[in-house]
Amino acid sequence: MELAQASVSIPPSDPRIKESKTILAPLSLTLTQQRIAVIGANGSGKSTFLRLINGLVLPTTGTVEVNGRSTHREAAAVRRSVGFVFTDPLSQLVMPTPQEDIELSLRRAKLSKKERREQALAILHEYRLEHLAQSSIYELSGGERQLTALATVLAVVPDILVLDEPSTLLDLRNTRLLMERLAALPQQIILSTHDLALAATFERVLVMDQGALVFDGDPHQGVAAYRELAG
Repeated sequence: MELAQASVSIPPSDPRIKESKTILAPLSLTLTQQRIAVIGANGSGKSTFLRLINGLVLPTTGTVEVNGRSTHREAAAVRRSVGFVFTDPLSQLVMPTPQEDIELSLRRAKLSKKERREQALAILHEYRLEHLAQSSIYELSGGERQLTALATVLAVVPDILVLDEPSTLLDLRNTRLLMERLAALPQQIILSTHDLALAATFERVLVMDQGALVFDGDPHQGVAAYRELAG
């Protein structure tokens, strides 16, 4: 994955102001490690950075390429290879039940209705959620929703998994359950988090501050750099 002078800015809401507002300063990065954590304060640019990776946000300047594909020119192909899990699973679980949501995700695999149903149930079993297959999404706990969202994204076997603060709404038990599941995955994982102990277990840490990358490297040094920034 390559970012070359990729930046994000938005035009001013007031027509009298000429300059655009910079959301993310130009970034040039090669992301090859299996486990990369992104840390920083709220509003530091973490979410915008993650959204660049799968084309949810396009760079205003520069380029972003995933497996050699440009997010500008081949956005659909990039999104097929990059699974994205949002902070709040209700923002991406669109069907009434877990089974239906996974079946919807599997439509791109061009399976029959029967095959989608069987595969969805098998995936739910793998995540220990089969007993909730027909439950309303709104009846699930935060942890169950987040695991369902993860299962839905992974159903189509993306090459890369991006997670935007996935443990923010979870209690300690469900956070541990989610992290155990992530640790067993073969995909490259890029995750933003406020959990500094978790970030320190990753291979590489990026620290964002006021829309700029201020540290890139060793996890323990990255956590220390963020602590210093936070005062």
